[in-house]
Amino acid sequence: MSTCVTATFFLFIALATTTSCTQELVAVQAARAALLQAKNWAQASIAPTRLNQELKYHHGEALSECDRLYEESEYRLSRLLAGENYTVDDARIWLSSALACHRTCLDGLEEKGFAQTHAASQNLTLLLGEALKLYTRAGRGRRGLGRPRSSQTSGILASWDRATSKADVVVAQDGSGAHRTINEAVAALARMGHRRPQRVIIYVKSGVYREKVEIPRHMNNIMFVGDGMDKTIVTGSRNVPDGYTTSSSATFGVSGDGFWARDMTFENTAGPQKAPSSCTTSKLRSLSFSTVAASKVTAQGRDNPHETTGISIIESRIRPAADLIAVRGSFRSYLGRPWKKYSRTVIFKTDLDGIIHPKGWTEWKGDFALSTLYYAEYLNTGVGASTANRVKWPGFHVLNSPQQANPFTVSRFIQGDSWIPETGVPFSLGI
Repeated sequence: MSTCVTATFFLFIALATTTSCTQELVAVQAARAALLQAKNWAQASIAPTRLNQELKYHHGEALSECDRLYEESEYRLSRLLAGENYTVDDARIWLSSALACHRTCLDGLEEKGFAQTHAASQNLTLLLGEALKLYTRAGRGRRGLGRPRSSQTSGILASWDRATSKADVVVAQDGSGAHRTINEAVAALARMGHRRPQRVIIYVKSGVYREKVEIPRHMNNIMFVGDGMDKTIVTGSRNVPDGYTTSSSATFGVSGDGFWARDMTFENTAGPQKAPSSCTTSKLRSLSFSTVAASKVTAQGRDNPHETTGISIIESRIRPAADLIAVRGSFRSYLGRPWKKYSRTVIFKTDLDGIIHPKGWTEWKGDFALSTLYYAEYLNTGVGASTANRVKWPGFHVLNSPQQANPFTVSRFIQGDSWIPETGVPFSLGI
């Protein structure tokens, strides 16, 4: 009798799991169908802009961006439907990415004054949200199969030494490398196709590279190294007022998986009047900001409460760039503001310079998102770390225990234990 009951119990569990997986995949299939409709709409809308320079300027940039974003999202959803080896965390991340890509497309169209969006846009948002909700419920407390570990270049990000390490490609403005520009190197790699090494190392020698660089989706496992963050600089000044979308204004964009970079600066110098600010990250620990007037360290965008997106800043330093230290009292700086309804940012065990205003955070538009966002601080230090005069929003939290902060650690928030070890970069999984 016991054996019969046990067998029946396991059969019930198997049936329940199968039903759950079927629901998830049916939802993904419906979302993918709507996404393909959106992609076809974008491609059809691009055609008229090629024949009209005014339309190309006003709408072509945003429509081309939509086409690229939908193509990238469709690839991810197809992987879910193909039954490849992926974890539940992967599924949630890919669906969150698809939602973010769709939102980025719509934001770009709005920025360019394109009033006519595709009819399925709202439906696509709902379908992606439903699939994400199902995976969120299914994934609580369990993981799928782990990713395979590789490779011959494990640890190279941390151990790289330009004196002894060998790069696959060298970029140098003085002609001492194979290419004079980063884009020339990226184009050469694209022509290699599957003949590229498993991990491509591109060494960019000292210089200021005024380029708009895109690492496409099919170009995986690319590693960039420079001569130092103050020596190898990739710079641009694209911005929305000058005709670009927020997404396309990025100086350096990455869509391929497994991208690593070190000892370089990526900056946008359009200035605060045109929205972007310049950020330098050194050794994954320090954030320096070079803007004037009022600056915001973060402006995270999350439209759906089930999205895995967010910003977690841990054991870092937030301070003004060297050229602004003398005038730090002339402008206000904040830890963040809510770009979207469910904006999420957590900062803990970080040294906050006195440049941070006592209220800590600032509004985006009136009371927008102040009750739905999630902003939190925990065990920060420095002149700007006091929470006594922080904002009193419903969505702001001062965390009081490791248990409250634990969901935003390297292990829990970005599943860092499954991919950071390969880089060789030292890290802590928990608090």
